[in-house]
Amino acid sequence: MLFLAIFFVCSVCVGNVCSGASKSRLVNIEQGPIRGYKAPDEDHFVFYGIPYATAPTGTRRFQAPLPPPTWMTTFEAIDRGVICPQMVIPMFVSESKTMQEDCLIANVYVPDTEERNLPVIVHVHGGAYMWGYGDLITPRNLVNHGNVIVVNFNYRLAAHGFLCLGTKDVPGNAAMKDQVSLLRWVKKNIANFGGDPDNVSLTGFSAGASAVDLLMISKTTKGLFNKVIPESGANVAIFSIQRDPVESAKIYAKLLNFSDVNDFYALEEFYKKAPFELLTSINLFDKLDIPFLFVPCVERDTGVERFLEDDPVHILESGDYQKLPMLYGFTTMEGLIRINAFDILKNGMNEKFSDFLPGDLRFASDEEKELVAAKVKEFYFGNKPVSESVLSYIDYYSDITFTYAALRSINLQVQAGNNQIYLYEYAFEGGTSIVPTKIRGASHCAQTIAVLDELNATRSDESHLSEDYRSMKKITREIWLNFVRTGKPIPEGSSLPAWPPTGPDHYPYMVLDETFELKRSPLLRDRYLFWDEIYKQYYRYPIPPPTPPRKERTEL
Repeated sequence: MLFLAIFFVCSVCVGNVCSGASKSRLVNIEQGPIRGYKAPDEDHFVFYGIPYATAPTGTRRFQAPLPPPTWMTTFEAIDRGVICPQMVIPMFVSESKTMQEDCLIANVYVPDTEERNLPVIVHVHGGAYMWGYGDLITPRNLVNHGNVIVVNFNYRLAAHGFLCLGTKDVPGNAAMKDQVSLLRWVKKNIANFGGDPDNVSLTGFSAGASAVDLLMISKTTKGLFNKVIPESGANVAIFSIQRDPVESAKIYAKLLNFSDVNDFYALEEFYKKAPFELLTSINLFDKLDIPFLFVPCVERDTGVERFLEDDPVHILESGDYQKLPMLYGFTTMEGLIRINAFDILKNGMNEKFSDFLPGDLRFASDEEKELVAAKVKEFYFGNKPVSESVLSYIDYYSDITFTYAALRSINLQVQAGNNQIYLYEYAFEGGTSIVPTKIRGASHCAQTIAVLDELNATRSDESHLSEDYRSMKKITREIWLNFVRTGKPIPEGSSLPAWPPTGPDHYPYMVLDETFELKRSPLLRDRYLFWDEIYKQYYRYPIPPPTPPRKERTEL
């Protein structure tokens, strides 16, 4: 067993730690000694930028991650701002960040305590599988007050992480294999930071929630964590699985002005040799029917370890996966994330609503598609134009992107025998929104910002927030921490209502608001049943990449 040593040293400015006498902590891990620092006015140490694996680069950039580097001298775990290649979104990515292909680093937040066997939270960032980084939303307050260790990390994004051709060089799901490598790294090393490797909770928001829900059903992760918290995302969501990975690769290559897409090996070479700046140059977030081109895929067997061997729906129906305690839910107005597109989309939705149906549906004919579109439009908008029904627009995008998928996944898991799923709807309106808007409501991932720090926060100070919101944050954090410690969100004897697991009809569930209320009627029943009928008839099952064509011999 390697041992933990604590040192107090004088230092100059390193990373984002500047003081005349910064307190530091030295930890020995398998790769070598590393030193993290305590930020001023905080009750925790942070070990930034630890390489947990090595991302292949150049023509091997789409392969599974390689082992991490080792070192003999002390690794200074300061914030070097390393992020994975991605399209720059100013709201999320500042100029101080360094974008590079070898970007697989983890940040470990450790309380200022000598206690051992602390609960561990591994947090997966969101960003539509296209952008983001480990410290996008920091966990300072959670660590300061919860006596838990939190690990966040980078993983490859967009084409780098999710190009899926089913070949030796581009097998698929490189980013999900990054995440598995991170979990294996935590299992090996977290005890040396004071954490309990057998008490690891996996949490994530948006695409991160989709990812943790997928990690739970992958055969590659057994024994690496024992509790799961997906926040506003699900493993059967429209943005969780590519329907046709090779077709996705062709579509994006055309957008990048590569025309020879029907030559499979020319297509593969294009991606292997393209500069990463080119691969991240186009925003894929604005497709009308939601599916993003590069997200996880069902892999073809290429003789290497596969992250996902089948459609998540099939896996859930089979029950062949680890069934773990889950704290699972979404907000009341998830669709607010699409509010900035309302003025752009409303006229098109009035004219041809079928263009806006979810892309994971398939129809036998255009006539059938138009009939379903009319049915959906009537359900949400009645006889009113879309332009007069912004709240219905929000409900529509809430359901097709987040809420139906979460309820569908929960229902399949309960039917498969998981009786430890705690369902919630986060309803507090006075918090912070990822997408600024004048419409009041609990928007996409509002519960994540309640549990973690404010977006782009550099310190744990929250004195600028309203008293109601600070109170909401305190209670929500305590619920999450209870679950992390015990597998139950509300312990016996709490002043909050008792919270039993949900059943096959999505009740009971807890409404998280200024006053917490346990509901014993099905959550969003009419909307769930409406979409469930459609998906039972028209769901488009994803396919893995086909066997690549035989290469033609070149005559000498």
